[in-house]
Amino acid sequence: MAARDSDSGQSDALEDRFRQLRAPLVAWFRRRIGDVAEAEDLVQESFMRITHRGEQDDVTHFEAYLYRTARSVLSDRLRRRDVRQADAHIPLQPDHDGTEGGDALRVLLAKERLQRVSVTLSALPERTRAIFILCRLEGLRYAEVAARFNISVSAVQKHMLRAVEALIPPEDEA
Repeated sequence: MAARDSDSGQSDALEDRFRQLRAPLVAWFRRRIGDVAEAEDLVQESFMRITHRGEQDDVTHFEAYLYRTARSVLSDRLRRRDVRQADAHIPLQPDHDGTEGGDALRVLLAKERLQRVSVTLSALPERTRAIFILCRLEGLRYAEVAARFNISVSAVQKHMLRAVEALIPPEDEA
């Protein structure tokens, strides 16, 4: 019973420390990343790391220990974002994606459109498809693509025109 009371006292003390340092830590993360929701997530992750390590009572300067852990959490998050290239992702736009509200017909139509685009792209000549993908999906400039294929910028423009014309449905299908 005494051990349980001791564990409860330690967890209450740790909880009090977390409550006192939560707001300043959120502000610290927010200054570094700018996003409040992500700052909250990082604070939670910092607290979880400390909790899972245990032995917080042995830490002489708990606040410094917490901020050192926070720097480590931030560093890990930024490293993961770089690896995943998270900043290059395009956020979902429910108005355009047809996924909000559960409209099954819109989702089905979008999937069919995506299937048609995929079939059309795969039917394009290899070089035209590769140029289209590099320009539109990878975001390379025409000059960069021209240098990569050792062709003129004008040739890249012609390949792009061919790809776009193939992807745009005729007026009677639209």
